[in-house]
Amino acid sequence: MNTINILWVDDEIDLLKPHILFLEKKNYIVTTCKSGTEALEVLESNTFDIVFLDENMPGLTGLETLHEIKEKNNALPVVMITKSEEEYIMEEAIGNKIADYLIKPVNPNQILLSLKKNLDHSRLVSEKTTSNYQQEFRKIAMDLSMVNSYEEWVTLYQKLIYWEIQLEDIEDPAMFEILESQKNEANIQFGKFIDKNYPSWFKPNTEAPTLSYNLFKDKVVPELSKEQPTLLVVVDNLRYDQWKAFEPFVSTYYKKESETPYFSILPSATQYARNAIFSGLMPRDMERLHPDLWKNDTDDGGKNLHEADFLDIQMKRLGLTHLKHEYYKITNLKSGRKLAENFKGLKENDLTVVVYNFVDMLSHSKTEMDVVKELASNDKAYRSLTQSWFKNSPLLEMIIQAQQMGFKLIITTDHGTINVKNPSKVIGDRDTSLNLRYKTGRSLSYEEKDVLAAKNPETILLPSLSMNSAFIFAKTDLFFAYPNNYNHYVSYYRNTYQHGGVSLEEMIIPFAVLNPKQ
Repeated sequence: MNTINILWVDDEIDLLKPHILFLEKKNYIVTTCKSGTEALEVLESNTFDIVFLDENMPGLTGLETLHEIKEKNNALPVVMITKSEEEYIMEEAIGNKIADYLIKPVNPNQILLSLKKNLDHSRLVSEKTTSNYQQEFRKIAMDLSMVNSYEEWVTLYQKLIYWEIQLEDIEDPAMFEILESQKNEANIQFGKFIDKNYPSWFKPNTEAPTLSYNLFKDKVVPELSKEQPTLLVVVDNLRYDQWKAFEPFVSTYYKKESETPYFSILPSATQYARNAIFSGLMPRDMERLHPDLWKNDTDDGGKNLHEADFLDIQMKRLGLTHLKHEYYKITNLKSGRKLAENFKGLKENDLTVVVYNFVDMLSHSKTEMDVVKELASNDKAYRSLTQSWFKNSPLLEMIIQAQQMGFKLIITTDHGTINVKNPSKVIGDRDTSLNLRYKTGRSLSYEEKDVLAAKNPETILLPSLSMNSAFIFAKTDLFFAYPNNYNHYVSYYRNTYQHGGVSLEEMIIPFAVLNPKQ
């Protein structure tokens, strides 16, 4: 263990001799002072790892000394020790970012615990987390060999995300590599599960998860009422781990009532999945019933321009015309700020829908911009970037205002995204769609082991572009690449975030219902 240097400041320091001897026997080095003024002088010429500071001293008080210490070295941990339990002293000390707060009389073990908590915390947490994951690894591996239902896949994926977030700060990269290999194996097995079961989810009287097209009817509508307004936020392209990264900021204002991840339809892409949410229809039926609102991959023009129209139609079909609703799509910072500024004007709505496109823009710009590639080089960085955006976004401002106005909050997404690592060769004609994780067209040639293929799109309620057109969806972390200019194409798109295919990250996505804290 590295030697730990402690500065202990107390006008009755002689009475603490047994405590100091106890620490010195454990190889801590303790320097003592009898006043705040003396402590500040000692700190000018010496380096310490932590300060124990008495609050009630003649001359400079503990709080005044604390303020001076923090001005000179804000990162130095200070533990306040006091006889007083007065609330204002605690609040003042906490406001000055103390590391701990102990009430006299203190015993040596309290002091030792505070040292461990503040100076050895990272190592202890790292060791315990590693040990716990090693035990859980075997259980996850066993679960992975037996998982056979969509509910079990949700549970397994939640476990993997939990451990991924737990392990991201530990100092043992080998553990993280083990988890990554376990996630890859899970995605291989998940691909087989979806290949076998996905078409049956659209057959009558078959047990199936909530999917994009029945999400609104089954999950949102039961939450709506005239008594309490609802804010439905659809953050485009939001993975389950990204939701977990910024959930703590939402929890400051909202208490979670329920969280039930649901499944994106295939293709797990915006024009299919999000249109399905707002229309309450699968793409095949959107094309047939609303040809004026639906566009296929090869059609010109925007593919998500009619979500508000689809929502209006679905509200009427479900007999919800008595509920006043409005729809907003935020595609840039300016439009986000404008809605946040005018949010109070939405208080008369029973349902306010906000589609927020930031994460989608981020993931696409990662492909195009070297700066974003650097910032989001892996899933940990991608979570961190999402968290940083959310903390400073107009979306959080809207959520805070919604809480103050008593809105129920629903947060969800249309699909997730995956960091693609490996190319899979595909050949198609000039009308083949361009997406990297799915293709639709005629005469597709591909590696069968790499894809889920729907040779008859009708079986999974997708439109056919022509008589012989099919859909293929990339599995695991693959992305489709054409043989022409292959090497350039592969180096350009490798390690970018894409969606549209079959993976846990793209298909198992968050849906959370929250109520405002009083």
